[in-house]
Amino acid sequence: MFDAVRNNKRIVQIFLALITLPFAFWGIDSYMSGMGAGADLASVGDTRISVPQFEQALRERQDQLRQSLGEAFKPEMMNSPEVRRGILEGLIDQRLLLLEAFDQRLTTSVPALQQFIAGMPVFQENGKFSDSRYQAILRAQGMSPEQFEARLRQDLMLQQLTGTIGNSAFVSRTQAESMLRIQAEKREVGKFEIAAASFAEQAQVTPEEARRFYDENAKRFEVPEQVRAEYLVLSLDALMPGIEVSDTEIQSWYDDHRNDYGIPEERRASHILIVPDGEGEAGKEKAKARAEEVLREARRDPSRFAELARQYSRDPGSAEKGGDLGFFARGMMVKPFDDAVFALKDGEIPDLVETDYGYHIIRLDDIREARERPLAEVRGEIEGELKRQAASRQFAEAAETFQNLVYEQSDSLQPAADRFKLKIEQSDWIPRNPDSQTRDALGALDNDSLLSRLFSEDAVKEKRNTEAVETAMNTLAAARVLEHRPAELRPFEAVEAEIEQRLKSERAMKQARDAGEARLAELMKGEDSIQWQPAQEVSRMDAAQSSLPEAALRAILKADARKLPAYVGVDLDDGYALFRITRVEQPKDIDESQLKALERGYAGLVAREDLSAYLSSLRARYKIDVNTALLENRDR
Repeated sequence: MFDAVRNNKRIVQIFLALITLPFAFWGIDSYMSGMGAGADLASVGDTRISVPQFEQALRERQDQLRQSLGEAFKPEMMNSPEVRRGILEGLIDQRLLLLEAFDQRLTTSVPALQQFIAGMPVFQENGKFSDSRYQAILRAQGMSPEQFEARLRQDLMLQQLTGTIGNSAFVSRTQAESMLRIQAEKREVGKFEIAAASFAEQAQVTPEEARRFYDENAKRFEVPEQVRAEYLVLSLDALMPGIEVSDTEIQSWYDDHRNDYGIPEERRASHILIVPDGEGEAGKEKAKARAEEVLREARRDPSRFAELARQYSRDPGSAEKGGDLGFFARGMMVKPFDDAVFALKDGEIPDLVETDYGYHIIRLDDIREARERPLAEVRGEIEGELKRQAASRQFAEAAETFQNLVYEQSDSLQPAADRFKLKIEQSDWIPRNPDSQTRDALGALDNDSLLSRLFSEDAVKEKRNTEAVETAMNTLAAARVLEHRPAELRPFEAVEAEIEQRLKSERAMKQARDAGEARLAELMKGEDSIQWQPAQEVSRMDAAQSSLPEAALRAILKADARKLPAYVGVDLDDGYALFRITRVEQPKDIDESQLKALERGYAGLVAREDLSAYLSSLRARYKIDVNTALLENRDR
């Protein structure tokens, strides 16, 4: 039933990636029936998207970003209206596809679902499905089997639908070759620069001109309204130090979740990958013959394996390391490779192993036996988890108390700080509507809703606490203005030199551009008396390595070069540049690996366009209503 999905995973993944959110799964029945009328964020057809579904999607997106960005992740990334609207739009797209899957009567039978789950390597031990491992992994993710299976059933239904669309994303070899030749095309160019600095003496500015610019652009020289504030943050992390966990609780958790703390057997292997040079059976046979020859050399002298890998392997990730792949558990490699490695004895080199990537010569280097991590080793993890769970249970009640304290005792944050043993922090001066660089330094105050309250009349004039604002998941913050500076205009005398320099630079740039365009007009007429800099080659494929500015590269590669020499002029940061194209060369031979990569990328673009058009058609067929007021209220 899922052959189309398995055989076209790349295209299907593209479609699923375009649906930018994890599914807010509540079971198929709940999708198709109404929930919480009057408090829904949107309706799609006869179904509704509820606030809890939206909040779950928001949490899952936050978890995704935290995992992918690591320390660079900031919870406030999720707080902008644009992000929340994007999440809602993603949920609408998911719902449209799900409704269409139901209309087309796409289903996933129980036997098919069971077969799919049983075939997932993550749930297997010794190559077979393990119910205990299945239960343990789901438990660690906070999911019941019923929730996971409902989630997977809908996922598979959508894979059937998007897989059908994806199969139509076809790119011919002729199209791909044409694109590759354009990408690899090389242009030889000479450069001539006209520096703005050479016109600096001519670009004079009178005091009257500077004053007129000041009067006409007063807003540019205004120092914005500013406040300096103190603030308090209540979060799960802030509650955790006050929570005690007993040895009995830790031991009980360990006993109940012992399977979660097992480390499976891991193996370390090295390999040499031989890739077919061309299309069809002839290319495969040639690669296989070469692989067998390398295999004989490796078996004849195993000590040369690393040397052979560096010489012959086409795996860029491991070749330079002598083919070393490091340690990995079962299920982390493609199945033929995985099966071969886990059937070997230490140091053994088996027969060739064929995968979709090519032919592998493998050597098993080491084995780490499966083991259970003792309680002493995982005690800290368990204690942290139990504290976090307890803090989660306490947070709702604590949040209500925190909100009441900062509101009812609005002349100070100290009562709330004392109640929850929190430290009151102080900010530097904060301008109204701070730029991105300033916001980066604001920490917990980098929240639109909280900042708007800080600049409210009540906070500025009365020095009252702001109300507590949810600045991130399970995080509340309240602030209080300590000092206020109203907006003021910088005097002309303080900015006169700055204005003169700005106007001089602008005029010098204009004169450089005018001179450059005049020279370009002469070149177009065939009057070339310029002393060009030594020619250099540029191409789209090697653009990242070019020393030329991006704007110059775009102009050179876009220029009509059917008649040579061809000329283009480009504005640069410090002047104007002319470029003379003297040679255009496209590759005679096509690199098959580059062609395949381009075909995949081009197919991805076609797939994106197909999905976008398909979703547009679904949006036209199904009635969609968004509760904008409720969404904006949640933003605030």
